[in-house]
Amino acid sequence: MKKVTIIIPNYNGLAFLEPCLGALETQTCRDFEVLVVDNGSADGSAEWLRERQIPSLFLGKNTGFSGAVNAGIQSSRTPYVILLNNDTEVQPEYVAELLKEIESSPRIFSVSPKMIQMHHRDLMDDAGDMYSIMGWAYQRGVGQEIERYNRPCHVFSACAGAAIYRRQIFNEIGYFDEIHFAYLEDIDIGYRAKIAGYYNRYCPTAVVYHVGSGTSGSKYNSFKVKLAARNNVYLNYKNMPVLQLLLNSLPIGLGILGKYFFFKKLGFEKDYVAGILEGLRTAHRTKKVPCRKENFYNYLAIQWELIYGAALYIYEFSRRQLLKNTHIKNILREF
Repeated sequence: MKKVTIIIPNYNGLAFLEPCLGALETQTCRDFEVLVVDNGSADGSAEWLRERQIPSLFLGKNTGFSGAVNAGIQSSRTPYVILLNNDTEVQPEYVAELLKEIESSPRIFSVSPKMIQMHHRDLMDDAGDMYSIMGWAYQRGVGQEIERYNRPCHVFSACAGAAIYRRQIFNEIGYFDEIHFAYLEDIDIGYRAKIAGYYNRYCPTAVVYHVGSGTSGSKYNSFKVKLAARNNVYLNYKNMPVLQLLLNSLPIGLGILGKYFFFKKLGFEKDYVAGILEGLRTAHRTKKVPCRKENFYNYLAIQWELIYGAALYIYEFSRRQLLKNTHIKNILREF
């Protein structure tokens, strides 16, 4: 039996499938099998997959990212699964390095690779996902120089766009929450793993190039803003015990206010508010993580990580702005 199943969720991503699958053919480690989960595509993806006899699951409708990857994970039988977005191209050592890292400790739930922007290959896309006490999730390293992220480390959560997971732990903590549909579901599952005492890693020697927003079509749009806002409410409600929610209520409230003004500048403030309100109305439908006394020290560690996540966000945001301003000044000097 192979060690890894590479699960590729696809929704109307025909243009991405060939380069994505082609990059997997270059892997130095061949101890994997591929499974494409087609989410009811209408762009010819299903026909393309059938013609080439690529192992696939064909879902009758769009079940979102969570539904698609859950179907793939539950169909797999390997000890590990890699979830890989269709708008990616992996480098030859990608599978080997992820396997090496996750096999280094049974307490590792997931490993996130070094994700680099496809069209700006000197800049990071994601070096593992982080979460903050303000309730802001963000891509560690996004927009920064790739040379700054060459060290392995712990991260809050792996980015499910290209990460490896230990399959047996899903039986303990649950699968990706399908009520999320898409967005923040990877932070949610990484959070649950941390509560249970597992941890998530960043592996810089596993490299993948990522287009970004290949399925949604843009970084910000009405659908995405509303859904992410709603899921942000779910994320906090599900994973924080009542006392932790009360403790963090002020910074979370300030975080919501900050995002409101950010989206107001982009013209999406109504969508953001609608998402928050929907989250508050429907949070009771989610499955709240049981608060167990044996996980007390895990909650303390998570609280510290939330504070650290806020400090890191401020630092990286400030540095991006500095780089942006420096770039603009350099351009102006040329004229």
